[in-house]
Amino acid sequence: MPGKPPERAGNPVRAAPLGSAQDRPVQAQVAKKSAGRPQTGRPAGEVRIIGGQWKRSKLPVADTQGLRPTPDRVRETLFNWLGQDLTGWRCVDTFAGTGALGFEAASRGAKEVILVEQNAVLVAQLKRIKEQLDASTVQVRRGEGIAALQAWPSATADLVFLDPPFDANLFNAALRAAVQATAPGGYIYLESPTPWAEETLAPLGLALHRHLKAGAVHAHLLRRA
Repeated sequence: MPGKPPERAGNPVRAAPLGSAQDRPVQAQVAKKSAGRPQTGRPAGEVRIIGGQWKRSKLPVADTQGLRPTPDRVRETLFNWLGQDLTGWRCVDTFAGTGALGFEAASRGAKEVILVEQNAVLVAQLKRIKEQLDASTVQVRRGEGIAALQAWPSATADLVFLDPPFDANLFNAALRAAVQATAPGGYIYLESPTPWAEETLAPLGLALHRHLKAGAVHAHLLRRA
C-alpha cells in the first residue's frame, strides 16, 4: 500500500481563492436530466477520457434520471491539479455514475480503483466499460457510496471522489466517511452546488487545496491533514 501521494513538481500547494482568475476560464456547463425522464439506460450522450492509456476513449452517458457526469474540462483541470501520473494510487469513486472520474484515474496509472454505484442500470454499464477497456485495476461494486467508504480500510485511500446527488443532503456524512477512508496527505474531490469554506472544512480535518466553479457546480480538491 503506498503512503501519502508524493508531491509532484509544479503541483500547486495553496488553495486558489474562490472566484479567482484561474477559475474563470473553466465554464463547462453541467448537463442535468429532467425529473420526468424515464430510466431507460439508453445512451443520452457521452464523455471522454482526457489522458493516460485510454485517452480519447468515449464513455456513454445513460438516459437515467439525475445522472450528472463531471464535464470533460472540469476533469482535465482536476487531473492537472493532481498531476498526470497516479501510479500506485488507491482510488474510490463513490456515486460513480458514468465512472468517468474512476476510469480517468485508472487510465493514469492508479493501481486500484473501486467504482461504487447503486443504480443497477449504471452498474451494468460500468461493467461493460471495464470489459471493453480491459481495465484490470478497476472493480465495480453495487452499493451505497457512504456505506462503502465506512467499510473501507481506515486511512488507506489516496484519492476519494465524492459526487453525491445534490438534493440528497449527503455532503456532511459523505465527507466524514471519506476522511476516515483517506490516508494522511491524501485527496478528496468534492462536487457540490455551493462552495465549502476553509472554516467549515477544518473541523473535519480537511484543507481546501483547489476550487473552481463550473456552471452550477463547485468543484473542490481537498486534502486530509
